[in-house]
Amino acid sequence: MTGHHLVLASSSPWRRQLLEKLGLPFETISPEIDESAQPGETAKALVERLAELKARAAATHYPDALIIGSDQVAVLDNTIIGKPGSHQNAVRQLQAASGKKIVFHTGLCLLNSRTGKTQIETIPYTVVFRQLSKQQIESYLKKEQPYSCAGSFKSEGLGIALFERFEGEDPNTLIGLPLIRLVNMLEQEGVDVV
Repeated sequence: MTGHHLVLASSSPWRRQLLEKLGLPFETISPEIDESAQPGETAKALVERLAELKARAAATHYPDALIIGSDQVAVLDNTIIGKPGSHQNAVRQLQAASGKKIVFHTGLCLLNSRTGKTQIETIPYTVVFRQLSKQQIESYLKKEQPYSCAGSFKSEGLGIALFERFEGEDPNTLIGLPLIRLVNMLEQEGVDVV
C-alpha cells in the first residue's frame, strides 16, 4: 500500500463491515466533531464537509495515513430527515415516505495525511417506497426497531420489504460507505485493491 496506513474515521460498525469487504488491513478511530448542519447548508454540502472534517480529525492521530471519512443524510421532500429516536417519530417518517422516494446523500473523503491531498465526492442513492399501510408500518417497526437509522429502516434486514426499488450505482452507499468510489480513490493513491 505504498507505505500508507489505512484508517476509517468512523465509529459505525456498518461502515467497518463494508470496508472489510475490500480485504485491506485498516484501523478505525471515532472522530469527535460537531455534526450540526450550518444555516442554509444543502445535503450535499453538509455530507462533504462532515466527511472531510472526520478525516481531518483523524489525521491529527495518523500523520502518515490514508484516512477515509464518510457521512450520510437522508432527504425526503427536499427536507433532511434524521434518525427517528422513537417509535412515534419512526411511524411519522415511514408514513411520510410511503409511496415516495428518499434520497440518501453519502459524502466520501479520502485524505492522504502525508501530502494533504483530499478526494471528496457525494454519492446519491435513492430508495423508492411501496405504499405502506399503518398496519405494515407498525408490524415492521415492532419487528426491527430501527430507531437509530435515518429514514426508520434497515435495508440490510426486514426493511427491504418496504421498498419498490433502489436507484443508484452502488448498494453499499445506502449502508454508508460507497465502495466502488472508494476503490477508485484508493487507486488514485496507488493502492490496488485487487
